Amino acid sequence: MIARAQIAVPEYTDEVVRGLTSNRKTLPCKLFYDDRGSALFEEITRLPEYYPTRTELEILRDRSSEIAQAVGAPVSIVELGAGTATKTGTLLKAFTRRQMRLKYFPVDISPAALEDAKKRIKQDCPLAVVKPVVADFAHGFAFIKNIPNRKVVLYLGSSIGNFDWSDATTMLRNVREQLSSGDAFLLGTDMVKGPEFLVPAYDDSRGITAQFNKNILMRLNREFAGDFDLSSFRHIAEWNPRRSRMEIFLESLRTQTVTLQDIGLTVRFATGERIHTENSYKYTLQMVEQMLCVSGFKLEQSWFDRRDWFGLHLARA
Repeated sequence: MIARAQIAVPEYTDEVVRGLTSNRKTLPCKLFYDDRGSALFEEITRLPEYYPTRTELEILRDRSSEIAQAVGAPVSIVELGAGTATKTGTLLKAFTRRQMRLKYFPVDISPAALEDAKKRIKQDCPLAVVKPVVADFAHGFAFIKNIPNRKVVLYLGSSIGNFDWSDATTMLRNVREQLSSGDAFLLGTDMVKGPEFLVPAYDDSRGITAQFNKNILMRLNREFAGDFDLSSFRHIAEWNPRRSRMEIFLESLRTQTVTLQDIGLTVRFATGERIHTENSYKYTLQMVEQMLCVSGFKLEQSWFDRRDWFGLHLARA
């Protein structure tokens, strides 16, 4: 095995090793979002099967003024997992109508996505002062406390659905600890609906979600000198009603051995063996209220689209 000290390995190496050597193999979904993965996800949001982005945008277009009024002004806006801020401009415009100088802090793990976000917001909302923050949530949320003035933290896109219940509440509690009394939190959640709508959203007819899922293997090949054969894995998206979540896998199509040369790791796959790459939980309003409550927030108001497929929930610290 090559000694770790001899090569520079990514900080999430231990997560990769643990996940690929477990009885039920896993990879952390944050690895999706390198530059290519971020671009693929933007493409996914425009697919006809992928309803969450346009449904959430519908709520923002219809209710942004109500949301801004409910939050109150003045505030600094912090967006966790902002990506390229595709939907955020609509909300920022509503806030700029209520306060003269608005500061917007998009936070993401991808510098490329944040650069796109800054350009987009400057075009959509030129009055906003944009200050990007590159951060991995695994390192905590101390950066929130360093942002001055009263704040509203946005966590849109139902990104919270990628976390198991305990991890979700831990994350929300960690965010709450960085907020002061009166600060606000706006959470986006995808609501429970039938699998006839859910499954195509995560396994589209053009295969873009499959490319997005397999991109995690491309990243391991690049960053660890791996030899994953992408054609030997297939994308799987399944609805688990018992756990109220979509489950995403990469399934080995044959018996094979994969090596990550830079860390001396050899991984064996049986035919049909899976790597669990992502969960996406779907919520009822009762689930949302309970999740916020145990995390130290008080739910004040919720807004839904006309089909009640997606919700935006305003909570107060």
